[in-house]
Amino acid sequence: MSFALHRLATPHSSSDQHDDVLAIATALAQRLASTAVERDRAGGHASQEREWIRESGLLSLSIPREFGGQGADWPVVFQVIRVLAKADSALAHVFAFHHLQLAGIQLYGNAQQQRNLLTTTVEQRLFWGNALNPLDQRTTAKKIEDGYLLNGIKSFSSGSVGSDWLTISAWDIATESALIAVIPSTQKGIAIQADWDAFGQKQTDSGNVHFDDVLLPSELVLQSPGQSPTPQATLRSQVAQLIMANLYLGIGLGAFDSARQYTQEQSRAWFTAGVDKATEDPFIQHRYGELWLLLRPAEVLADQAALALEQAFRQGPLVTAETRGALAIAVAEAKCLAHRAGIEVSSQMFELTGARSTSARYGYDRYWRNVRVHTLHDPVDYKLRDLGRFVLNGSFPEPTSYS
Repeated sequence: MSFALHRLATPHSSSDQHDDVLAIATALAQRLASTAVERDRAGGHASQEREWIRESGLLSLSIPREFGGQGADWPVVFQVIRVLAKADSALAHVFAFHHLQLAGIQLYGNAQQQRNLLTTTVEQRLFWGNALNPLDQRTTAKKIEDGYLLNGIKSFSSGSVGSDWLTISAWDIATESALIAVIPSTQKGIAIQADWDAFGQKQTDSGNVHFDDVLLPSELVLQSPGQSPTPQATLRSQVAQLIMANLYLGIGLGAFDSARQYTQEQSRAWFTAGVDKATEDPFIQHRYGELWLLLRPAEVLADQAALALEQAFRQGPLVTAETRGALAIAVAEAKCLAHRAGIEVSSQMFELTGARSTSARYGYDRYWRNVRVHTLHDPVDYKLRDLGRFVLNGSFPEPTSYS
């Protein structure tokens, strides 16, 4: 199966581009879905499937047109993430975090860094990974002439295995603050371990990255130690949080679709139900209605938050703290509902599909395992606290790497 890459290179109206992108994403999702159950059991690095993503042309989706990219807005990018997550949330995670790194370049990098890195990404079809874990300060940066020397380890490095470049953070001991930079994954002294062993999201390539006297040139530093982030720079955490929301939502929608299809095609009516088909059972209908009412509000809020992010992102350095704060509330709302929907739908689906649906050949348990692992990324209770503070006191969340 091949992807019509030329369709994305031809000038289109916004509507035409949106349709083309979603058609390509849907075809890619179908391809990933064909082996998703088997790969979920096996775990490990999905090298062939990552090449399918590269071949699709979607790696340049969020890159501005001036750098050769497709210039898609954030609502389109998140829709693609959601489409992929319905089929394979691990590979959707890898794809989404690629675009998170590209967002970071646009938010942190100067004009020359943006042009060099984003243009090269398009020309060489680079796949980006993440080693920017702000809570893990085990990687240190020592200032040397023309750059820094990196040593240490970074955990939870999503997409690092098989990546071409990495976004990294390192702790500068002299200033007791972090720097943010980019670096080729093959730079001398970097060792990427494929040791991710969680029971869900098994193919996110989220192992440890080791740095052993790694030379980081100054020109690859996006944010220097001690430099206070601008409101614009703090939008990166909102991109990341909304990625999470759409991954959770995609998993929930995938679980719902699988359950519905199973109920329509294979479920038997309970013998005391007094109906011929499971789909005619009023209790089954009631429960599906309840699950749908978990998903629909989550979709609406996720779409609204994507529009708010797009507006703030395009303001560039003119974005204000108030705009950023309002966006953080919108994203927190979407993420909390998507979290709840993903967990509940992926668990309750079995009460609607019955014992036979737990057969390993269906692999339906992957939905719950994937969303359970991923929703532990950062505590949802702190999102709810932020929302409560806003409702009671009108205060916006304090900008951090998670809020």
